[in-house]
This record gives sequence, C-alpha cells and structure tokens, in this order.
Amino acid sequence: MSADTAVPVRAPEPRPASGNARVRRVERAREALRRAAPALAFYAAARLTGMATMAAWAWWIGRHPRTLLGHSWDGIWYSGIARHGYGLVLPSPTTRGVVFNDLAFFPLFPGLVRAVATVTPLTVVSSGLVVAWLSAGAAAWGIYALGERLYGRRAATLLVVLWGLLPHAIVQSMAYTEPLMTALAVWALYALVTGRPLWAGALSLLAGLSRPNAVAVAAAVVCSCALLLWRDRHARTNWRVWAGAALAPLGWAGYVVWAGFRSGGGLFGYFEVQRLWGSRFDFGKDALRFVRHLIVGRDAMAYYVTVAIIAVAFVSLALLALERPRPPLPLLVYAVVLVVIAAGGSSYFASKPRFLLPAFPLLVPAALALARARPRTVLTMVAALAGMSFFYGTYLLTVARMPM
Repeated sequence: MSADTAVPVRAPEPRPASGNARVRRVERAREALRRAAPALAFYAAARLTGMATMAAWAWWIGRHPRTLLGHSWDGIWYSGIARHGYGLVLPSPTTRGVVFNDLAFFPLFPGLVRAVATVTPLTVVSSGLVVAWLSAGAAAWGIYALGERLYGRRAATLLVVLWGLLPHAIVQSMAYTEPLMTALAVWALYALVTGRPLWAGALSLLAGLSRPNAVAVAAAVVCSCALLLWRDRHARTNWRVWAGAALAPLGWAGYVVWAGFRSGGGLFGYFEVQRLWGSRFDFGKDALRFVRHLIVGRDAMAYYVTVAIIAVAFVSLALLALERPRPPLPLLVYAVVLVVIAAGGSSYFASKPRFLLPAFPLLVPAALALARARPRTVLTMVAALAGMSFFYGTYLLTVARMPM
C-alpha cells in the first residue's frame, strides 16, 4: 500500500482539459468493473445461495419467499410510503405509549421504489426488491474498488466476500435501506480517498436521505475535508473542498428538519417521532440492561447472536484503528459513528446487527488476515461463514418472531 492511503483525503485532482475526458472515464469504469468481476461473481453466488436456502425452507413451511424478502417488518412501511406518501400514524396495539409514525423512515428508498413502479410493470413490492438488489450490487462493487485501492485485489475480493457472508447478510437481499445506504457511503468514501470532495459531498447528501445512521457518512466527509483544509493551505482556496463539506450533511439535516415540522414538533420534532417509536440514543443503557437479561434469563437465539455481533464489532473497530499502515481517516470516522449509534441506541435490540450492516470497514482486519493466510485456511473459513450465514438468514426470516 502506498503512503498516501493513510492521508484522510487527497487534494482534488485537476480537471482534464481534453474533450475525450468523458470517453476515458467510461473506459476506466469498464476496466474497474472488469477487475471487480470475480469479486462480484463470488458475492452474487453467496447472496443467491442464501436466498435459495431461505426460499426452500419458506416454501416447505408454507410461506412465500417474495413476501418475506419484500413485504415484512420495515418493508411494509416502505411499500406504504411508496404507494401513498407520508401520513400514516398508528398507536401500538401491544405497547402503551408507543406510536408508529411513518415519518421515522427516510424518503430516498421509497422514492426510488415509487419511480421504478411507475416506469415499469413491476409491483411496489417487486420494485423494492429490484432497488435493494441493484443497490447491494453497487455496494459490493464500491467495497471492492475501495479495498483494491487501499489493500490490493486479494484483500478487496475477500472484503466483498466477507460482507456478503455476514450472519445477517440476508438483509442485503431484502427491501430494506441498508444496501442503498452502503452503496452511497462506500462510493462517497472512495471519492474522498481519490481526491474528489465535491463528489463525496454529493453522495453523502444522498446517503443522508436514506437512513438515520447515514449521518456517519456526513461525519466522515466533514472531518476529512476539515483536516485537509487544516493541513494543506492550497486546499483552502479550492471551492470543491468547501462545497463538499457543506453538501455532506444537507440530506440528513434537511429531512430531519422537514419531518420535524411535518410532525408538528418543530425543528427537533423528528427525534420525538423516534422516541414515540421507542427508539432513542441513551448511550447504551437499554442495551446493557438487555444483555443482563440475557445473562440471567433465557431468550431467543437471535438476541444472543446480536450480543456476539456487537462484541465482535467493538473488537474489529479496535483492530481497524490499530492497523498499520493506518486506515484513511474517513473509514475510521465512518465506522466509529456507526458503531456508537448501533450500540448506544435503545430498544429494537435484535435490529442492531442490521444497523451495523453498512459498517464494512470493520471487516478490513479480517480481510487482511485472510489475504495473508493459506488458500486452504481461506476456503475453510469462507465455507464456515457461508454455512452460518445461510442458516442464520433462514432462521431470521422464517423462524424468529422479532422485528429485524
């Protein structure tokens, strides 16, 4: 790895003067896709096998795989917003004081679903799956591109494979927002490390319209641009750096403010919407309380797996921070914010692994370790992870009775 990969964000590259610049960019994109093809093939094989395993069991027990993937839990809310827009408020039938308001869901994913359903003969549910699957493919390509630039082709391929074989990777095949956020986030990070702060800011703006925890992308962009401005006096006169930093938080902040006023709660009304859902940031008090319950009592397997995944996330974050050469600042900031939000949020304990799904930099230490291992060791580890991922994904969708 070259020394400049440890720099938080490189200075913007000069714009090419030739009229053939667009042709060259297309050619570079094709070449990049060609290099990524083996990794994307492995990823597609992993996800298709995972879906096929889940589908076989679903049909066996009399449930429809398309419904499980496209119209369950949050997928029901996204399809409702795609059909009718915002405005649905429902009191919880089981928990006193909990009110479900669809303003809790950010607009980019249902907006794309509505667009696909409008211009194609697909239903809203099928359109949601198409958007999610295309987003997952774009995310896998971005993870490879960023991994290849920083760590080489072998590590990049393993990084994609590990992301596709996470225990909860079935979410990447569902009509959920995590694949879309991951795609926008990884390409924003790629833009940063390749000296394109304006592109990074624009992609961060879009990511901020996808999910609440996409504020992590804005944090990475703003911190990187701020450090570049501090270190490089020439960058202080480059409007792209300033514009990238200014654009980065606009998507997230814009929706939070709009939803707050739409809910009637004013500037910070969105956080009241989340609180009424039972979701708030309490610095992990509720999570620790639930872990204690799991230690002294009994509960579903998914909760114990969640504890293990959170523990591994903290260990991986420490290893990422200690990695030499140092990882680029954007990756570290992005991963830290995602882990803090996932661990520090209250309620919906079983959903925390899903909140960590976009945190692909946490897989870097494992990918680098496997890149140095013998082929037999790699095959054994990948096979074990595949078996666990396919089994656990099937369990989550067909057996577990808890929100994902």
